[in-house]
Amino acid sequence: MAQVPQRFFDALAVRTWCGLSLRALGRAREEIDAINVYPVADGDTGTNLYLTVESAAAAVEAVFAAHEVDAGAGDAEDGDAADGASLADAVGAMAHGALIGARGNSGTILAQLLRGMAQVLSARGDSPHTGGSGLRAALRHAAESARNAVARPVEGTVLTVASAAADAADGAGDDCAEVARAAYEGARAALAATPGQLPVLERAGVVDAGGHGLVTVLAALVETCTGRPPETGAVLHARVEHGDADPAGECAAAGADEDGPAFEVIYLLEAEDAAVARLRQRLDALGDSLVVVGGDGLWNVHVHVDDAGAAVEAGVEAGRPYRIRITHFGHGDVHTTGAERPPRERAQRAVVAVVPGEGLAELYAGAGATTLLARPGEPPASGELVQAVRRAHAREVVLLPNDAELRHTAAAAAEQARAEGVRVALIPTRSAVQGIAALAVHEAERRFDEDVVAMTSAAGATRHAEVTVAERQSWTTAGICQAGDVLGLIDGDVAVIGPDVSRVAATVLDRMLSAGGELVTLVLGDEAPQDVADQLEARVREAYLAVDTVVYRGGRQGALLLVGVE
Repeated sequence: MAQVPQRFFDALAVRTWCGLSLRALGRAREEIDAINVYPVADGDTGTNLYLTVESAAAAVEAVFAAHEVDAGAGDAEDGDAADGASLADAVGAMAHGALIGARGNSGTILAQLLRGMAQVLSARGDSPHTGGSGLRAALRHAAESARNAVARPVEGTVLTVASAAADAADGAGDDCAEVARAAYEGARAALAATPGQLPVLERAGVVDAGGHGLVTVLAALVETCTGRPPETGAVLHARVEHGDADPAGECAAAGADEDGPAFEVIYLLEAEDAAVARLRQRLDALGDSLVVVGGDGLWNVHVHVDDAGAAVEAGVEAGRPYRIRITHFGHGDVHTTGAERPPRERAQRAVVAVVPGEGLAELYAGAGATTLLARPGEPPASGELVQAVRRAHAREVVLLPNDAELRHTAAAAAEQARAEGVRVALIPTRSAVQGIAALAVHEAERRFDEDVVAMTSAAGATRHAEVTVAERQSWTTAGICQAGDVLGLIDGDVAVIGPDVSRVAATVLDRMLSAGGELVTLVLGDEAPQDVADQLEARVREAYLAVDTVVYRGGRQGALLLVGVE
């Protein structure tokens, strides 16, 4: 369906562009994966680009949702005056979402392209929109910043396509639609030429997969600005004639590098600029395909190495790495003997859980669950949940999202996993304490349906609460709160507002136990007062004689305290 043409590039255009890009990459994902031969023929470029844009789109949607809530909480006159999300808000969210969700080499570069655009468009101050000149400048800065983020730029890749898009946009007029069309056509022409620039592409008879993805994203930009997709249609790529051979296998063989590094290492890093400069030098010496993107204290690091531990240690020396992902490419393994290694046997059943802190991740893993760590403000995408299900490597999977806002994301992931032949049951846990209760009664020896019913019943019988700090003034079900107030939420609704963590926590606990209970679960975050757990345990012992209490350390979980009452 055609979109409404955007005369200017504004916050709504950013939202539309992200949505159209995500849908376009969803359609092109398998095709892009199939032609992925550089820098490693691991067949995941399309998937990685999709996951990166999915994270960007989710961040933009969150900004619009927050503005809608603010408008609804204000007076009618204030609501009428509100303009909603600004261009700076939208592009900033897009860039941040792409940064924290970037996957693979091409996804990391795309995140830097979006960040480069955001830097230019955000610099326009309070302006609600930009014209063709602003969009043109953003495309130019995007191409330059992406090239600077790659330690050893190679022509015939997405970098070449991005530069060609910026060059073509420079010759366009001042209308956003003209700039977008020019950038797309320039990128498309550059993509067609990539086999002549990279021998590995020429041998495989394909264009660069990352460049293909960027052209797909730019086609979505054209549709955003004009209301219809480019007239030139879909991206075309050539293949050499393979006769009866398997084209995908030929592509993989053409791109295979038996002497290449064995591991891909990706992590987010909190670090200062000077430390990151030193990190670049160290990682460049350790491996190749080094891309470091980001800024303002948060970075996404991607590198191919033989020593994955050394790459992570370098991050630890530079700052605080997290969301560490290490993937083995499967070539150059010194432990192979030449005989084909038998595939790992699937487990019959597994539990996959999203957890909000490192401490809870250890607790869940100790109970046998496969965990996916979700940092505060950074919910996982559906693709990450699917990958966690794949990591569990089981015929049957019980999925615990542990967050009400992940309900739809988890449902989409479950549906995709089912399409891959995995039997998945989604238990709609709304808090990690409900997941703990479900995991406590899990028995893999039972029939699947019986196990799911028992876990669902345990989760449903557990009331959940959290104690946190308000970030800003807002309306709540318990009244108006100010920034810095301590909030007590019971079953997702604000029930208590106060100045003191211990008193709010005690009030929340009393209200929950007023309806009865046998077991209280307390999960303390890193920033919770050290004595709050002792005070609550003493309160339960003194006032609720038949109730037991267990305490866990959750780490950086966002909330100061999680409470469960079974």
